[in-house]
Amino acid sequence: MESEFHRIKRLPPYVFAEVNALKAKARAAGKDIIDFGMGNPDLPTPQHIVDKLCEVAQDPKAHRYSASQGIKGLRKAFVNYYQRRFNVPLDADKEVCVTIGSKEGLANLASAITGPGDIILTPNPAYPIHPFGFIIADGSVRFLPYEPGPEFMAALDRAVRLTVPKPKALILNYPSNPTACVADLDFYGQVVDFCRFHGIYILSDLAYAEIYFDDNPPPSVLQIPGAKDICIEFTSMSKTYSMAGWRVGFAAGNRKLISALVKIKSYLDYGVFTPVQAAAALALNGPQTCVEETRQIYKERRDVLVEGLAQAGWVIPSPKASMFAWAPIPEPFKHMGCMEFSKLLLTEADVAVAPGTGFGEQGEGFVRIALVENKHRIRQAVRSIRTFFDNADGALKNFDAKLHDSKRAANS
Repeated sequence: MESEFHRIKRLPPYVFAEVNALKAKARAAGKDIIDFGMGNPDLPTPQHIVDKLCEVAQDPKAHRYSASQGIKGLRKAFVNYYQRRFNVPLDADKEVCVTIGSKEGLANLASAITGPGDIILTPNPAYPIHPFGFIIADGSVRFLPYEPGPEFMAALDRAVRLTVPKPKALILNYPSNPTACVADLDFYGQVVDFCRFHGIYILSDLAYAEIYFDDNPPPSVLQIPGAKDICIEFTSMSKTYSMAGWRVGFAAGNRKLISALVKIKSYLDYGVFTPVQAAAALALNGPQTCVEETRQIYKERRDVLVEGLAQAGWVIPSPKASMFAWAPIPEPFKHMGCMEFSKLLLTEADVAVAPGTGFGEQGEGFVRIALVENKHRIRQAVRSIRTFFDNADGALKNFDAKLHDSKRAANS
């Protein structure tokens, strides 16, 4: 009997497992670990949304099966959101599907449109579901640079010219998880024109659209004229309304892709629990002061983190959007790689971060820091990191000695 299943064999070892095991061990020993590793929002869901959930949950009829495409009221609320936020009109019946979080939507669309050997283009580093949703569906992935601009467009052109068969789809994710890069409409316009010409679908992940820190809200690719001919866009309630555990998101755009997603989902699920959908509709239709407050909290956390680490000797770019900082490893530690550096931060400073290689091989040299601890905890983490840096000579010497011994053993 075969020892491992076909699709499981295509998945590499989970990069975060080692750090997670160390984190669990440290907590079991009573250590107070400040966890910047997982992008799991710590803010409470706004009370009026919770109240609506409780209200609708009192109705016995709401406990029956829901609709896999999503209830009509929620789809209409989402249409209204896209109209006022992006000035993009949508048909609630043919161009919108409610998903069980954007991750589920991406995975099910991958299953719907991917055949063995189909080529999907995705940035590297990337949120793992972007490449692996298609790898699980028996597709193949070709990587592109993650930063929008001329280098991305040149790599996209090479990929289309040199890849056989021609790529089926391109994944975009701006604001990006993990890199926090943002894109503008000029870039989206170039990509849409290119992909329309070559007959390539665009799958855009816009989960962090409302977590931004300057006067330029992240745009939607669907704002580009003709984008609906080839584009589908995924969004989420998770970060905007601190509803990560509620598992509700959306897909919108190209009718053929939406139809394929709806058909697959009709075989796989009955949709999100109806009271959750009713509460999500209230969130989209109701006052948005809670979104502005959430945005301000993340901005303040970003500033405390970036400024504090700079004073500690670790200079990292200040993200313009998302709830992440993409931090280059400090020079004295760069040679050890992101995994060993992450483990050192955990064991020596009681701070957990995500190693960059968890998002692809091009993530080497970086760690992702999630803004999911309050300002007091961030300051505490900065102090611990500064103390670690000030006393890091011993840790560096131990690592260099182990590296030397392993090289000598390999050459013997």
